[in-house]
Amino acid sequence: MHQAILLVDDDPQVRALCRMILEESGYIVAEASNGEEALAAIEDTAFDLIVLDLCMPYKDGFEFLQSVRVDSPKLKIVAISGFMIGSMLPAARLHGAAATLAKPFSPDSLLLVVDEVLGTRGPIGAPN
Repeated sequence: MHQAILLVDDDPQVRALCRMILEESGYIVAEASNGEEALAAIEDTAFDLIVLDLCMPYKDGFEFLQSVRVDSPKLKIVAISGFMIGSMLPAARLHGAAATLAKPFSPDSLLLVVDEVLGTRGPIGAPN
């Protein structure tokens, strides 16, 4: 069974690149450009994972995390950011992100984190 991922990032180039990487690995991918669109998307579709940018207009990643944790506390989220990563990414973990990834990241890094959070691979560094 294919797992569904929602990519949430205000940068269309980041979304396109991540989508290509994830789809080539067999994931089903949908996109949202901000937290408001993401909240609407999860009302209509059950996602296995959300890859969430923290810095976006309208509803940012932290606002999204707070909203989604009320109704979907077990939803798996990977927070990504290229802004103030020393403070933003640890804060995202405290707000319920299962994992974090600093931008820019390699395709392999994205797949490693996604696979680990979804349980399709063992812990990073462990043999497959």
